[in-house]
Amino acid sequence: MSHNMLVPASFQSVAEIETVVQQFETCAVAPAEFTHRAHLTVALWYLTQTPHEADERMRRGLLRFIAQHGKQGYHETITLFWLNLVRHFLAQAGADRPLPTLANELLARFGNSQLLFAHYSRELLHTPEAKAGWLEPDVRPFDF
Repeated sequence: MSHNMLVPASFQSVAEIETVVQQFETCAVAPAEFTHRAHLTVALWYLTQTPHEADERMRRGLLRFIAQHGKQGYHETITLFWLNLVRHFLAQAGADRPLPTLANELLARFGNSQLLFAHYSRELLHTPEAKAGWLEPDVRPFDF
């Protein structure tokens, strides 16, 4: 796959979403291609397919992906922030709608990874405690 083309500009099918998940789970995609949009796509898949296992599946998948590519950087607070945001999005959007439609709406609304900093300071997120476990936001409480 060419650089940053794992996630299309607009999903047209469930198969395209499944491809993103499969590429992530098999560590077949380069870290540079596994963008914020790809993370959100996988989170959406897990939350719609196995909602009670989504947090653990994402955690295990990210740890495997990081290890496979010789990287560091798993961050529990950031991971759970985005999973909770996607969970809230699904509750509001209606999970009974077509998955490509939901994915496109999710990415349009929350495709900017900097949204995290509306709730968290960089200082807090750089702490070992934030990386290892869940911390509540220090800038602004969640509105979800």
